Amino acid sequence: MQRFSPFLALVALVALAACSGSSPMTTPAPGAMESDRMPGAMPGASDADPRVGLGAGLFDAEEAIWNLKMVSTTPPPEAFVGVTNSDLAFKGNYAFQGNYNGVIIWDLTDPANPVMVKDFVCPASQSDVSVYENLMFVSGEGLGGRLDCGTEGVREAVSPDRLRGIRIFDISDIRNPEYIANVQTCRGSHTHSVLKDPSDDENLYIYVSGSAGVRPEGELAGCSSGMPGEDPNTALFRIEVIQVPLANPQAAAIVSSPRIFEGLTEPEGHGMSPADLREIEQARAEGKFVAEIRGNSVVIPDQYVRQMLAGMVAQRGGSGEPTAADSTMLREQLPTIIAAQFGAGDEEEDAGPQPGPTQCHDITLYPEIGLAGGACEGYGLLLDISDPARPTRIQAVADSNFAYWHSATFNNDGSKVLFTDEWGGGGQPKCREDDPMEWGANAIFTLTNNRMDFASYYKLPAAQSSTENCVAHNGSLIPVPGRDIMVQSWYQGGISVFDWTDAANPIEIAYHDRGPIDADNFQMGGSWSVYWYNGMIVNSEIARGLDVFTLTPSEYLTQNEIDAANTVKLSYLNAQGQPKYTWPMSFSLAKAYADQAMRNGDITAAQMSQLTFGLNSAEDASGAQRTGILNQIIAQASASPAPKVQKMTEVLRALATM
Repeated sequence: MQRFSPFLALVALVALAACSGSSPMTTPAPGAMESDRMPGAMPGASDADPRVGLGAGLFDAEEAIWNLKMVSTTPPPEAFVGVTNSDLAFKGNYAFQGNYNGVIIWDLTDPANPVMVKDFVCPASQSDVSVYENLMFVSGEGLGGRLDCGTEGVREAVSPDRLRGIRIFDISDIRNPEYIANVQTCRGSHTHSVLKDPSDDENLYIYVSGSAGVRPEGELAGCSSGMPGEDPNTALFRIEVIQVPLANPQAAAIVSSPRIFEGLTEPEGHGMSPADLREIEQARAEGKFVAEIRGNSVVIPDQYVRQMLAGMVAQRGGSGEPTAADSTMLREQLPTIIAAQFGAGDEEEDAGPQPGPTQCHDITLYPEIGLAGGACEGYGLLLDISDPARPTRIQAVADSNFAYWHSATFNNDGSKVLFTDEWGGGGQPKCREDDPMEWGANAIFTLTNNRMDFASYYKLPAAQSSTENCVAHNGSLIPVPGRDIMVQSWYQGGISVFDWTDAANPIEIAYHDRGPIDADNFQMGGSWSVYWYNGMIVNSEIARGLDVFTLTPSEYLTQNEIDAANTVKLSYLNAQGQPKYTWPMSFSLAKAYADQAMRNGDITAAQMSQLTFGLNSAEDASGAQRTGILNQIIAQASASPAPKVQKMTEVLRALATM
């Protein structure tokens, strides 16, 4: 989830001015939808889509599902109810679910009945989690995280008790994680990426992305928030690389702070969407407080208005409820308050181009091809990670349709990379009927000779209501051989499975969605992240717990393709560490390629019928009889130049020797 936006900054300002504790953020007020769409608006936004108009509820919302089967849904344990579930990692039969209160470990041996084996309370947002062998790594960024995992928080501005960085646990005993070390960083760890370099068996490397403010030097030596011209050692404009010796993880330490953003300037952005503008105008008409921050109009949520009005009462030395005069005084002072915190808005124009990213949100590592995709605020970066301790930038791309580059996914052969845009920070509705399809979407790039070239956008093709936070978020590839298929979370837009084999024409092939948590008022929820893991599609639902799905066959995906995908077995999976899928030789793999040849029109229905009979006969046979049948099929298929037929033939040749 994104950390910075003018809205969030205003929330922080108001909370600070009112000297009060943090409060949950609310959504803009629901606005009436207009029927005239702007170009590029939701093509699938119609009442015919079963996802439109689902009934609300926390654990009893209406659901829509297509080409998926829900195997189980499990609510969070008591200590985690009402607290945000975050990212997932996997090891063996276990799923590790991050939560702002700690980590929940599930046993998925029986996916229909997940069993919680440990609810480890250790508060620190976001608690994104990764695993490798007997180690577990957890991100901590919030100001309230404690070194001792205590739940009382940290109240002091500077404290030796605060944890912002990476916690390291020994999970040799999965039911009793042992907290063995931590590595503190200047900006904490919003997310992190674990790199196991194929040529280094002695160390792990953790790339740390921290998007919060720089902590005081009095709390952690060497932390500076100065601009590079003022302080060349500033903690801004860099990431941190932690080296973890596998033989002695307690000795983990920062080994480099690469400045991969050097030379980048703030990219061009887009303005407000039609729905956003309507809500602003509606708010003004209703007399709400609207602030102008860096050229953006922002409606101040009612609870923060109340806090600021209390400040007006205190300013005049009064007590009790604010008066109309207090309200007038706040309206008069609001521009000055905003200018004092953010500037008047014209200084930046006078100062010329503004600096580009100071951090990444996610860095997806693909060590088998030596590359990483960095989703870094206003840019998507292609990084060379052949030297794991010292990543370097190869290329940076920007797009005025993108507000916040959030995460990246490569396809399996490394010929494409997909970036997501978390427009609105994950806490706002950005899938409304006339929200542009290019905003808050995925951008797909082809990748040739380490150069990214834009191909197309993909966005959830079903309109969501104004009480549902919805924008592109986390997902992973599904290992269907010969195709690029991905499952992805869209917060309260649910999950979407789509095919981006044709980079210029991605299409949706499956989905699941629930109605909003509340029909009338925004409440945070939805899919934080969803990943394929050993035949399961596992979903971390922010408010509702853990879902497990499986794919079902359809006109877009055959049972043979699903079976071939399920032959891929991983020993572990981390959200920002992409494995290279390989498929064992099997009849399901050969049949999957045959199905794809049929779908492509490379073989006729009659030929497919004969081929299916032959493949089934070979599978049922053994020894010399099987080899003989396979050789007959190979002899007939070898004449075809169709790539899918050739791939099938390669598999059959391997099966004939087994």
